[in-house]
Amino acid sequence: MRRPAGWCVYGHIQSILIPFCCSHMLQEGHIVPVPKKSKVTELKDYRPVALTSVIMKCFERLVKDHITSTIPDTLDPLQFAHRPNRSTDDAIDYSSAFNTIVPSTLGLDPALCNWVLDFLTGRPQVVREGNNISTPLILNTGAPQGCVLSPLLYSLFTHDCVATHASNSIIKFADDTTVVGLITKNDETAYREEVRALGVWCQENNLTLNINKTKEMIVDFRKQQMEHPPIHIDETVVERVVSLKFLGVHITDKLNWSTHTDRIVKKAQQRLFNLRRLKKFGLSPTALTNFYRCTIESILSGCITAWYGNCSAHNRKALQRVLRSAQRITGGKLPALQDTYTTRCHRKAIKIIKDNNHHCLFTPRSSRMRGQYRCIKAGTERLKNSFYLKAIRLLNSHH
Repeated sequence: MRRPAGWCVYGHIQSILIPFCCSHMLQEGHIVPVPKKSKVTELKDYRPVALTSVIMKCFERLVKDHITSTIPDTLDPLQFAHRPNRSTDDAIDYSSAFNTIVPSTLGLDPALCNWVLDFLTGRPQVVREGNNISTPLILNTGAPQGCVLSPLLYSLFTHDCVATHASNSIIKFADDTTVVGLITKNDETAYREEVRALGVWCQENNLTLNINKTKEMIVDFRKQQMEHPPIHIDETVVERVVSLKFLGVHITDKLNWSTHTDRIVKKAQQRLFNLRRLKKFGLSPTALTNFYRCTIESILSGCITAWYGNCSAHNRKALQRVLRSAQRITGGKLPALQDTYTTRCHRKAIKIIKDNNHHCLFTPRSSRMRGQYRCIKAGTERLKNSFYLKAIRLLNSHH
């Protein structure tokens, strides 16, 4: 019996990968434009999601597992997306980047690279809007958003985008890239050079920084603050802001959390309306509690390890009011946010300790004091209430 074009028996992937040819049938993608926000004003406000062959997705998963098993765990430790034991919490404590990947060796086995090259090139693509389908277009760059391999390939493609100065860090979460610079003695040379080098790297690697979405925020607690000249990228001034939304968390230049808690309280209160409606429809307390856990608690506790410890008393009261309203509606006791925060801090600390390749936070005291970790002296309330010191206290108390 003849196999369909493009199909193969998956045996030892290194020896059988090359005979597998990605036929146009398996490579073809239907692009469905999905709005990124409620009010669309330009084409960039749509996300081009690709609907691809289910058979091809299955094979992609096999290839993805093989690639993951061959690359070192230490590759790009500051890329926090699409990796086990990493999340937006880690990233917090480029323009349509997936569409600009140009096939290259990516540091993989040549046979595997040839398959990836075949997978990414000569892809027929159409755009579908309702019942209307555009004329097919053959693409030789980019990894379609919707393919199983796309996030992994992007991470491999950008693994060499790292800081060049010891006082800086480049933190990545998929294609969201953040340059963090420590300025000492008012010397901004290394920080500004880092920003310039990032722009050069993007140009050399066929990526475009979206300057309209790029913001600069200065965190400075000194009594005597200096004026800082603006940052330029491609001769365009980067907007300087006092607050920004970073991976779903609103951060301010004073590192207080009123803006963030106000936003999530407002969003959670809107969901309470749905909870009340469900109660009127006669849903059981168990079903109401499940709805709360999925749609309201998930909002209140998102990245909670990064911000809850330094919330003001006013912020916590606002959060607690939402929780009390939910308890009255569901008719049962719900976990307090303080308990959720403590549990997640401890769980996250355990995961970090068990992951040898995670960005190191905790230092053991000595071989004679197993399970005990060094605790630095906190000079400010902000550091005292941070995830770092909270986690150390929890680890040492559970020993």
